[in-house]
Amino acid sequence: MEELNKENINEENINEEDIAEADAGVIEESDIIETVTETDAEPTITREKNAENDSIQEDKHVADDSTGADAENGQDEDAQAVTKPAHPEAALEAILFAYGNSVSSERLCEVLCLTEEELEEAVSNLEKQYAEEGRGINIVRLEDSFQLGTKAEYYDRLVKLAKHPKRYSLTDSVIETLSIVAYKQPVTKSEIEKIRGVSADHAINRLVEYELIEEVGRLEAPGKPLLFGTTEQFLRAFGVSSLSELPEMSEDLKETFKAEAEQEALEGGNDDGDDTGIIVDI
Repeated sequence: MEELNKENINEENINEEDIAEADAGVIEESDIIETVTETDAEPTITREKNAENDSIQEDKHVADDSTGADAENGQDEDAQAVTKPAHPEAALEAILFAYGNSVSSERLCEVLCLTEEELEEAVSNLEKQYAEEGRGINIVRLEDSFQLGTKAEYYDRLVKLAKHPKRYSLTDSVIETLSIVAYKQPVTKSEIEKIRGVSADHAINRLVEYELIEEVGRLEAPGKPLLFGTTEQFLRAFGVSSLSELPEMSEDLKETFKAEAEQEALEGGNDDGDDTGIIVDI
């Protein structure tokens, strides 16, 4: 019994010693703590032996400090990256190619860190380069925006491979309504009807559907009627880069519009026929 009690006492002493060591934070030499740190280069794995829990906390603080330093360095690198590119023409070409749609000159100046004059110089240099090298692409100017496009002379070949664009038939009434919007924009539906003398609902709906005109705001007047203007799609469809390139509307043309509107009113006031004045690819 006495020997048994001694063994129990020894076991109790051992347990107490183990508990004391655990409370003191002692870790055996064979225990290894793995830490993973990420830097700007490839991630690295380090193995460290720690003697006390305090050292673990200290390492954590050091890691936090290093992470904060890396974040600051990353911000500095980002700030340094926002500078004028060494080759503005190449950067401009890359943006227009990747984006696909038109990009405003204001946005391009912001992204490329260029002034308006420097952007215009880069665009002109690209246009000159494409012309001299006989390239199949060109810069499409759309008011204050730019887009990368293909030359019209290769259209017939491209449609054999690419998706054929939609072709819309514009009736005389739709063409006349579009002309009024183009020359008098922004314009309300009532102003269009006043000029033509007939309802413009059908023509306006068609033009909005074809994305040739769009709502551009409301008139500050009783009822706040909608204002309509042309779109970039209008410029593309009719092969002009700016509204300033449109020919002036002569008095004879105005009289023609008026006569055709009067004829339309006699026939029912709504031109839904398939007779076309022009066919456009959109």
